[in-house]
Amino acid sequence: MVKVFNIGDIVEMKKQHPCGSKNWEIIRVGADIKIKCCTCSRIVMLERGKFEKDVKKMIEEKLD
Repeated sequence: MVKVFNIGDIVEMKKQHPCGSKNWEIIRVGADIKIKCCTCSRIVMLERGKFEKDVKKMIEEKLD
């Protein structure tokens, strides 16, 4: 099954960010996925495969 991620979704990652947060907002979707930390606003870009492997759960889905 293909996981669908949209811009604005909030996800919980398996590993904690150094600032202490596990929640990230998706700000770009494509072959790579760009995410922004919900606590410190740090932006990170990950390959889609690594991102999908590291996502623990969907916290909030952006409704269009």
